[in-house]
Amino acid sequence: MVKKRIKFREGEIVYYDKGKGNLIILLHGYLETSQVWDELSGGLSAGYRTIAVDLPGHGESSVYGSEHSMDFMAEAVRAVMDAEGIEKAMLTGHSMGGYVVLAFLEKYPHRLHAYCLFHSHPFADTDEVIANRKREIKIVESGKKAIIYPVNIPRMFADFNTGKFKEAVERNKDIASGIAEEGIIAVLNGMISRPSRLDILEKGEAPLLFIVGKHDNYIPFEEVKNKIKIPANSEILVLENSGHMGFVEEKEVSLEAIMKFYQRQLL
Repeated sequence: MVKKRIKFREGEIVYYDKGKGNLIILLHGYLETSQVWDELSGGLSAGYRTIAVDLPGHGESSVYGSEHSMDFMAEAVRAVMDAEGIEKAMLTGHSMGGYVVLAFLEKYPHRLHAYCLFHSHPFADTDEVIANRKREIKIVESGKKAIIYPVNIPRMFADFNTGKFKEAVERNKDIASGIAEEGIIAVLNGMISRPSRLDILEKGEAPLLFIVGKHDNYIPFEEVKNKIKIPANSEILVLENSGHMGFVEEKEVSLEAIMKFYQRQLL
């Protein structure tokens, strides 16, 4: 694995390059960094090249003001592709990373072979979610970031999996603890302001692998499944024993599904 960095706007974007072959770009979610993909990217790198990006405000990438819109973060991903001389790639986004993938699909559809939404969705925030995000912003602004992630991280796993994956829960807490307060606030504001991209998803030509966890505490399984009409040449994978972290909770199932799906798109 090679750590790289590029100049982007007035700051830098850091990413990690592994393996050889057709490119899969991995985009992490809220309170995460590229580190959450370490195990999955190790498996994927047996047949693909992977680039795991620290999105703006996360990991070692720069913070750019008080709001990181999904469009802005999609521009950062495009900048990584440009720097690597990659015209088209396959994008996989976890949760917030999926929101960035959809923004990328809207802005740069010609640069996608296919994409995967991993525990994500195309809808704008509900009033309830917006209120929760604003509450978290106030908590972080008051210097009490440490209140948030000990609650949020365990809920990312299915309730019956928190004990089984205790080490992963603690590791993700450690990752979240290192994210700058300004970066957390910027992405919370960006998620609040993002529009619905349901039409973009349903009318898009790029094939989609839509992965949902049956026991997701953040994205209601039935609600999402019933509200979305996925485009042609696309697939849905329901992880029966996962919450919001299927690439940890059912790593082998997830890995096989992603590798086979992307391989079909390249035939």
